[in-house]
Amino acid sequence: MSRIDFYHLQKQTLDEVLPKLLAKAYETGEKILVMIGTPEKVEQINSLLWTYNDESFLPHGSKKDGFAEQQPIWLSDSDDNPNHATFLFLTDGAQVSAAKAGEFQRIFNIFDGNTESALMQARALWKEYKDAGLEVNYWQQSERGTWERKA
Repeated sequence: MSRIDFYHLQKQTLDEVLPKLLAKAYETGEKILVMIGTPEKVEQINSLLWTYNDESFLPHGSKKDGFAEQQPIWLSDSDDNPNHATFLFLTDGAQVSAAKAGEFQRIFNIFDGNTESALMQARALWKEYKDAGLEVNYWQQSERGTWERKA
């Protein structure tokens, strides 16, 4: 069964949070698909992952780079899974149906809690996943910016 974690951004931006969560997921050895809302944002995230930290590196690529099947982290604006990822990150409004969600071991849905449309979309997706019998978890940022699991 798929486990889906909703990450409610309040204190930090996607650009601050995504590289850290990807680094933790990458350490598991699982392949990762990052689904992003637009092609332009895909390339922005692609650039970010090259420059976010001078002391570490996350191997990744996008359609622009090619060789999808060889990439441990694949960035895309579609739900195609060319690197056969078992982890899926949903960002920037990207979403997959509950049926498609079942194809992944774990899903990380990161959404901007300061945007009403993102909140509404996350709530609708939560309900769809919950109604489909998938395991859903909700994480919210504390005042210090750490993640706290909410019931």
